[in-house]
Parts: sequence; C-alpha cells; structure tokens
Amino acid sequence: MRRYETIIIVDPELTDEERAPVLQRVADVVNQGEGYLALTDEWGARKLAYEIKKKDRGYYVRFDFCGDLAVVDEMERFFRIDDRVMKYMTVLLDKSADIEKIKEEIAEAQRKAEKDKEQAETAESPPPEQATDTGAAQPAVAQAAAAEIQSQEKPAEADEAQTAEIEAVESKAAPTETEEEK
Repeated sequence: MRRYETIIIVDPELTDEERAPVLQRVADVVNQGEGYLALTDEWGARKLAYEIKKKDRGYYVRFDFCGDLAVVDEMERFFRIDDRVMKYMTVLLDKSADIEKIKEEIAEAQRKAEKDKEQAETAESPPPEQATDTGAAQPAVAQAAAAEIQSQEKPAEADEAQTAEIEAVESKAAPTETEEEK
C-alpha cells in the first residue's frame, strides 16, 4: 500500500453540518478501497493567496491515508463533481507504507501533544517559589539598565567637550575674518 496526503479547500460558507458529508465521503472512499485513513486534520478557514470561485477565503482539510491508486482516483473524481470542494491536491508520501508503523507514529504524536499541553499548562501557572525569585531578579535588571544608561552618558559628555572646543575655535576665527574684511 502507498501512503498519500490530500489537502482540500472547501467552501468556507458551509456550516459544520454541511461540511461533514464531504469529510465522511472521503472516509468512505478510503474504507471501500480497503485503505486506512490515518488522520483527518481540519485547519479551518484561512485567507487564500488568490480568489477561487470568487471567494477569498477557504476551509482547509488535510487527509493522511494509505491505499491504492484506485482510492486516489475515486477521491479526486468525487472532488471534481462536488461543488463544495473548491480545490484539492494529492501527494504521494511513501511508496510502501506499513500501516502498523503509521498507527504507532500517530499514537506517539498524540502522546507527545498531550505531554506538551500539560507542560504548557504548568508553565502558565508558576509555583509560588518562582514568583519570589523573579522579584529578586528585578533589582539586578534595574542595576544593569542603570549601568547601561551611565555608559551611554559618558560618550555624550565627551561629545559636549568636543563641541565646546569647536565653538571656541570658531569664535576666535570669526573676529579675525571680520577684521580682514574691514
């Protein structure tokens, strides 16, 4: 069996109930062709790069499945006939896919997603010890900022001294020029 990925753009004006038969039809085609639908990933409504059928938005759905060329042909025939599907594209991912290995990959990805979600939730609410540590770090940040400001002021003082010297030279040169003009 081969592994494919198909991305379709469905009319964004359809409700979830109107869009569900399109997604169900894809699942039915894969199952009838003795394939395996590994993943249905709904990306949602997004802005299109260019207008398709006078619409500037589309609802994206990605299917990851295993099957034969007959399954792909039947899916694409359905997409051409159905007006709810604005665009589609199928890509061959693997010429010889192992369904058991794909199931393991999907299970591992789901475990990792759950783990990442748990870590994100714990990161949002820091323990009380960390809250006091950040308070202690603030004076150090303030001291570093004050040192940076002082280092920036020193070159400014040097510029002021150079400006004063230039003004003194110009003031001496100015009267001599006026005397020569007389």
